[in-house]
Amino acid sequence: MTSVSGEGDAPAPAAPGFAVFDGHNDLLMKLWLAGDRDGRAFFDGADGHVDLAKCRAGGFAGGFFAIWPPDPAEPPEDDPEPTWPPLDVAHAGRAAMGMAAILLRMTRARPDALRLCRSADEIEAARAAGAVAAVMHMEGCEAIDADLDALHVYHAAGLRSLGPVWSRDNIFGSGVPFRHDASPEIGPGLTDAGRRLVRACDRLGVLVDLSHLNAAGFRDVAAITEGPLVATHSNVHALCPASRNLTDWQLSAIAERGGLVGLNFAVQFLRADGAKDAATPLDVLTRHLARLVERLGEGGVALGSDFDGAVMPQAIGDAAGLPALTRAMRAAGFDDALIRRICWDNWVDLLRRVIG
Repeated sequence: MTSVSGEGDAPAPAAPGFAVFDGHNDLLMKLWLAGDRDGRAFFDGADGHVDLAKCRAGGFAGGFFAIWPPDPAEPPEDDPEPTWPPLDVAHAGRAAMGMAAILLRMTRARPDALRLCRSADEIEAARAAGAVAAVMHMEGCEAIDADLDALHVYHAAGLRSLGPVWSRDNIFGSGVPFRHDASPEIGPGLTDAGRRLVRACDRLGVLVDLSHLNAAGFRDVAAITEGPLVATHSNVHALCPASRNLTDWQLSAIAERGGLVGLNFAVQFLRADGAKDAATPLDVLTRHLARLVERLGEGGVALGSDFDGAVMPQAIGDAAGLPALTRAMRAAGFDDALIRRICWDNWVDLLRRVIG
């Protein structure tokens, strides 16, 4: 790993350190559940992981803003391996439309602070202007019909990334459940509708996210799509044997296709014991990053925090704490050039290949 001077880079983020493009956050879900249809909490200060002040303090300069319809009947919080039945489609449609509308209202109201981006050039332009670059992502496609009419509508609204399933089944395929000491080899793969969805995404230039797919679905996407294989927020199964994490053969497949994995900060997918313990040291994260670099190369590793959707290491806490991770990366022997790639460049390069 060779350090470089950094001369000629794009303008630095508002906070000292590295600009971060993050592969996953659930801010829109939190705003929708709170009835905050204009996203005022993002601009005025939120009690969660992501708001404008926290982004500026931590160098959070862009990311995937997920549309994730929550289940009205959540499993108990102390359930170590929760399961969810298929989601009511009408509820999913209302929730997804509401979250998309929140993002559109936010970006129209304050383009100086938050911009909806449909291309890599727009992401870089937002960063240069000091605005957070938001890419619309859909996590679990219950809001999309089998005829894919809704896909085209959401694409027109700005959708550029989706995961066909979350960790529950739908008409497109089977989500991998949350289990520890378990393989992702659970359940069947994509349905015929799921295969049509992946092909349509290829034609439209929409990234297909593998993060919540089981192994059979992963294989199906790899066989169908012509693009790189991408897991926006997943970790290394060999270091944490959670069913949500990626096994060696999956990492090899991603590497062979020039794909990318974004490191998930959720502690239960980092720790070998799978505990939801916020007192997880940052060297656990850097071990996952080092293994990902080893398996995928320096161009195949990025960040995918899962802010506002999971328990974070307390040393990071929220978006303002991102510099703690880059300091830990330096302490682990990552030079500035590699940190810059992991934090920003790799995501933007990947998106340039997929969405334009």
